[in-house]
Amino acid sequence: MSNADELLVDIAAMVESEQTNQMSLTVVVHGAVITGRLAPETVWRERVAEVLRDSDRLVPFAGLFMGAPDESGRERTGPPSHLHFHVARILQGQVGIPETGGMYRIAIKDVSAWTMGDLSYSDQ
Repeated sequence: MSNADELLVDIAAMVESEQTNQMSLTVVVHGAVITGRLAPETVWRERVAEVLRDSDRLVPFAGLFMGAPDESGRERTGPPSHLHFHVARILQGQVGIPETGGMYRIAIKDVSAWTMGDLSYSDQ
């Protein structure tokens, strides 16, 4: 999408304002189908930082994800520009990658289609 879908921006803003991670969403981005739950950006950043801190090789990157969402140190104002997924999977045929769910940050303007809910997949 060249312009961000206003309804999707409103959903992302509500996730941010309510500080909830219960909104399930499925999006299509550049042909990939990603399904999972949205999280507030600060919660998403904290979780990514935790994962990086647990890695001997990646721990130096953890600091990039801690603190305020923008470079100035102030909280961001205006509508959200990205969706922050956790427990998310890329659906490929009958397989969800990764099986346990991952952490994805997606620019709202890149979403070409979306639906409410978390699509499941089956290995049958």
